[in-house]
Amino acid sequence: MEELIESICDYVRKPYTDYAVMLNGEWGSGKTYFWNNKLRNRLEAIKVNGKNYKTIYMSLYGINSLEEISKKIFIETNPTLSKTLKKFVDTREGNRIPEYVKTGLDMANLFGSMSFNSDKVDFSKLFSIDDKILCFDDLERANVDVIDILGYINNFVEHDGIKTILICNEKELATKFKNNNMEMKTFIASYILDKEGNLVPKDKKGEGSTKPLANILEDKITDIFDRANAYERIKEKLIGETFEYIPEYPYILNGMIMKYSYNEKLIDFYKRNSHLIIAAFKKSGTGNLRILKHALNDFEKIFTATLNQYPDVDYDILRTMLTFTIAMSFEIKAGNMVKEKLKYIKSNDEYNSIILTSKILNDKNQFYLREFDNKYFFNDPSRFKFFKFIEIYVRTRVFEEKEFKENLEEALNSFKDDKNNEGKKYLRLLNDSYWKISDFEFDSLWQQVLEEVKSGQVEFNEYVKLFIIFKYLLNMGLIRIQASELKQAFILGMQLAASNNINDIGTLSTNLDMDIDYDTEDRDIAEIREKYLSIREKAIQEVAYNKATELFKNLPNNISEFYKEIMGDYSDIPVFSRYDMEDLYGKLELTPNYDLYNIINMMQVRYKQNKELLKEDLRNLKKLADIIHKNKTQKEKTIKQALLENLATTIEKL
Repeated sequence: MEELIESICDYVRKPYTDYAVMLNGEWGSGKTYFWNNKLRNRLEAIKVNGKNYKTIYMSLYGINSLEEISKKIFIETNPTLSKTLKKFVDTREGNRIPEYVKTGLDMANLFGSMSFNSDKVDFSKLFSIDDKILCFDDLERANVDVIDILGYINNFVEHDGIKTILICNEKELATKFKNNNMEMKTFIASYILDKEGNLVPKDKKGEGSTKPLANILEDKITDIFDRANAYERIKEKLIGETFEYIPEYPYILNGMIMKYSYNEKLIDFYKRNSHLIIAAFKKSGTGNLRILKHALNDFEKIFTATLNQYPDVDYDILRTMLTFTIAMSFEIKAGNMVKEKLKYIKSNDEYNSIILTSKILNDKNQFYLREFDNKYFFNDPSRFKFFKFIEIYVRTRVFEEKEFKENLEEALNSFKDDKNNEGKKYLRLLNDSYWKISDFEFDSLWQQVLEEVKSGQVEFNEYVKLFIIFKYLLNMGLIRIQASELKQAFILGMQLAASNNINDIGTLSTNLDMDIDYDTEDRDIAEIREKYLSIREKAIQEVAYNKATELFKNLPNNISEFYKEIMGDYSDIPVFSRYDMEDLYGKLELTPNYDLYNIINMMQVRYKQNKELLKEDLRNLKKLADIIHKNKTQKEKTIKQALLENLATTIEKL
């Protein structure tokens, strides 16, 4: 960077120059920051004729006319102008200032004979340019034709020798030349080709050609509107040297971080994790420091909210959140396709499952997510990497408080599980870390994991994922075991894991299908998946039976506890599906009419939103309705009988 500064200083030190220099770099790479914080002071320390140079910086972003540039230069070169004159310069008449080479003469003629506050001003003495350095930034973002701007600048660079620095992104300039007014260019090119009789492609013999019409149009547009060549010609005349700006990321990042000095905890966190910030920034591949700046601003809110509500949060979680915030900022603001994929992912479990299956099953539809994970989390062993509230916040600017709390609770639990499961070997297969170990270690690892599988030590909901990995390793020839033996080991392990953790499995709602999309023709994987679902279903039904027995003990004498449990802990458990409906009918006959009336209303509320739960319970509930109809008496109807019939009707409507 010092070499770059010295090279530009050498240009300024030369007694006379008739050319400008260009500083070229990507958008958001810190060129303006470099000018303001490193280059400007060094240039203003250079003396000419005993006086220090004065720099005049001007962004061309949004400039609509050359007169606007003239006006800005005029004001900047004349700090002693009276307020009245400056007000005039801001008027419509003041906007009619010609290019800078004429500014001194014309402004003197315009204002020399006019009185401001009864004072005569000799404006011709105000235009001193031999100690000025002009810097034009954002050349590619001007609304004026770039060639016109360069021609305008060339006038006072070539004739007056004014030191001039242009800051731009030449790559974007090329795109701008190519894409400007494409509809108009295409129309004119088509018209000319038609008049020439060349609109239909022909080969050298005059016969039909296979060359696409789009290519013919593109060639004609280039021939007619070759503005890029015009740019190159004037650049060759105006620009004596072009310097490529390659930013010093640690230095620039330190400047960004220092802006958070009012937040001691945050600035300390940023300093301690600057290597993570730079790593995520480099992995983005954009070089856009402006996006990084916005990402750090976004993370300030996330960091503060997290520490306020979870003051004991482990900093490993905060570090992962920082990486994810930066990653989301670049993917969304750089317009990458992965942003649309991430938009529809609802949870960290879904994210991990998609990444796993896309790798093992070679799902090309999820390639972008796999690339995203490899890009930003290649060496991250944590299982919790996707924070939905951050994705929403970066994309929509809305901070979802509910989503934030749910994500943090899940992340904290996941982190605790990771700590508690540090001795479990199977996690090394699930998080892909086995690729980093030696052949000897791997041979020992897969056999140890298989023992964990057989003995039911693997979390029940991880069995299918783990089997996919084993089958993948088997197909690659990396493990030595028959497929039939492998399946038996997993089926045995799933049965043991389900038996040992039946209450945890039983709390799962049966409407939950697998977290993974098993779009595969592998029969072994399909068989293990079906076995998993069967074992889980049995566990759910067994838990439902045990829970139902406990629940219906409260009828008819402890009705308040019955309401509390069925609308609370048992709201998602199919307790009606496994209970003896004859026994339940007997309890309902003994239930007070008032409470029976409330039970009917409760049934409607219970299944209003949960259709899958209704599917599980409905078969047995229909039995209850049949029992009610069968016990219908021909005697005079009572309130009790009317309520029971109403219950049967409610079930049938459900």
